[in-house]
Amino acid sequence: MTSSLPLLAGAALVTGLTGTSLTGAAVTEHGQRVASVVVQPAQPGRPAAEGAVAASETADVVGHLAARGVAARRRVLGYWTPRRMAAAAPIGLLGTVTGALSTTSVPVPVRLRHGRTGGAQWNAGGWVTRTTGRVFLTIDGVDFVCSASSVRSANRDLVVTAGHCVKNGGGAWADNWVFIPGYDRGRRPYGQFTARRMFVAGPWARDGDDSHDVGMVAVGRRDGRHLGDVAGAQDIAFGTPRGRQAHGFGFPADTPYDGEHLVYCAGPVRDDPHGQTGDQGLRCDMTAGASGGPWLSGFDPATGRGTVTSVSSFKYSDDRGTMYGPYFGETARRLYTVAQNS
Repeated sequence: MTSSLPLLAGAALVTGLTGTSLTGAAVTEHGQRVASVVVQPAQPGRPAAEGAVAASETADVVGHLAARGVAARRRVLGYWTPRRMAAAAPIGLLGTVTGALSTTSVPVPVRLRHGRTGGAQWNAGGWVTRTTGRVFLTIDGVDFVCSASSVRSANRDLVVTAGHCVKNGGGAWADNWVFIPGYDRGRRPYGQFTARRMFVAGPWARDGDDSHDVGMVAVGRRDGRHLGDVAGAQDIAFGTPRGRQAHGFGFPADTPYDGEHLVYCAGPVRDDPHGQTGDQGLRCDMTAGASGGPWLSGFDPATGRGTVTSVSSFKYSDDRGTMYGPYFGETARRLYTVAQNS
């Protein structure tokens, strides 16, 4: 069997991915209420509750309260000094290998005819430079950095990223979580947005299932303004045709990258050839720190707009030239339904 490497740089994030089913239950974790959400439809004649889905559907979503209130947000923003940001380890492509490695030979990555395998700095500007940003977070006392994107939502405050940039599978939730849209060489043109509520799909929270390595975070307002109003937001879609062309964006921080520039790869995506996940792969040499970066379908280089249909998740240990991202299907859609109304 071929081992997968989560887009992580710390061993603590690839262990302890066990847990019990939380569907319909509530537990406490680190003193906060964590619940798998079962959303009920509105009664006839009454308005639908926030996050409502059809009666036949169960939203297997696990949520976590983060920095709610002015004092909590100030604590998070005060935590991230320039020194801590510079020292944060990139959550990215190099993790701890577990299990046996495949002996199958892998071809050397080559430039795609209609795309780009080698990550290149994005210099064309446009909407994507506003909506994509870096995430700084702490898990189990270790500071990390990821990538993420602002997406359209009912609350106008939603960020999509990898699940492992929000919660360590069945382990700890992230703390000190902050999103910096439009990050560029240390500049923060649209400010910083702290998490107020975090959400992951049940399969990720219970078992660290790579097929569902998606996290969504509702952030607090900045000076009374929503993230979507300040930095903008990309469209997001679910159940789109597989195998389409995609542009993957992120802030890789391991050599040869430095995490200070927005980088992209482009090309067609393909199903996981090992059959271990429902993910799709994009030929790309981005490194640690790119985790959670958006994959945009129907991307228009002239405007920088597209539709988020996946995020960067992992690479297989014997193929560092292909980056995999979860397919946004029904599970991701239900996750979004709950998160966008939080």
